[in-house]
Amino acid sequence: MGKQILVVDDEKEIADLVEVYLRGEGYGVLKCYNGNDALQAVKTQKIDLAILDIMLPDIDGFTLCMKIREKYFFPIIMLTARVSEVDKINGITIGADDYITKPFNSLELIARVKAQLRRAEKYNRGLNADNDREVYYVRGLEVNADNYTCRLYDDVLNLTPIEFEIVLYLCRHMNQVVTSEQLFEAVWKEKYWDGRNTVFVHIARIREKMSENSRKPKFIKTVWGVGYKLESEE
Repeated sequence: MGKQILVVDDEKEIADLVEVYLRGEGYGVLKCYNGNDALQAVKTQKIDLAILDIMLPDIDGFTLCMKIREKYFFPIIMLTARVSEVDKINGITIGADDYITKPFNSLELIARVKAQLRRAEKYNRGLNADNDREVYYVRGLEVNADNYTCRLYDDVLNLTPIEFEIVLYLCRHMNQVVTSEQLFEAVWKEKYWDGRNTVFVHIARIREKMSENSRKPKFIKTVWGVGYKLESEE
């Protein structure tokens, strides 16, 4: 059975157009025209990825994304006519994985959907793996690259696939300063353009899940003007 994608947009023409593009690639599509119907669909259907418009008639896309992220970790792509950097940061902060503005190119949409599904599939495959070969231990932080798990003081950190890949990349470059450009291109698999804020916001989300003091983080250190570093020793 193909991947099932949830499309949420109150503009029926846009939702129908996205559906045509996705079905042309063999994906199943579930359409909703408001946030409440979308929440019900998430609870009752198996969703592999969601495309959410920001402007919805009942609850906005940011709130919808936040509610989904309370329990579910499938990729979320925000779709909107807005182009504000603030909107992008807001979307990433509350759990979105990617962002596409209207009018969108069909090839770009499909490419981003495929990229997010590949990342999620790799993440889920890792969760079901029995291997235990590539594991990093950093002062109470345990990062297992083979089963895609991350624990802090033996408590599971519920990281999204992108958040996990950021932590894993820093582990693989332990004690090295990694620039925002390196992180962006390694994790997002795209050419770095305005990804600095994207990386910054994801780092902030990871620190929040670790209950880190952003001014004096224990794990992911900021090297001002350069990038980030995960140190094996304090």
